[in-house]
Amino acid sequence: MKFVFAVLFTLGLLASGSVAASEKLAQASGCMTCHAIDRKVIGPSFKEITAKYGSDKNAEANLVKKVKAGGSGVWGQIPMPPNAHVKEDDIKAIVAWILTQK
Repeated sequence: MKFVFAVLFTLGLLASGSVAASEKLAQASGCMTCHAIDRKVIGPSFKEITAKYGSDKNAEANLVKKVKAGGSGVWGQIPMPPNAHVKEDDIKAIVAWILTQK
């Protein structure tokens, strides 16, 4: 029983570390210049993005494409510039993290 608890505790620590790492990755990639977790800045908050796309089974793949290519019109007139300078694996990690914000 102690072993099971230790394993679950360790997995919890690893998961929380990956969440923190994804938030830091979003900051380092420039996402937080226009977005915040819980409030609109220039673009929508990450919680708004999750509310809009969270139930879509294709959301992650579609948002990765949108982040990489940029876009406009969905959240207003201000366009999101392309983020081709960010590695695709990093974009995937950031989008997966964004979709956990509720």
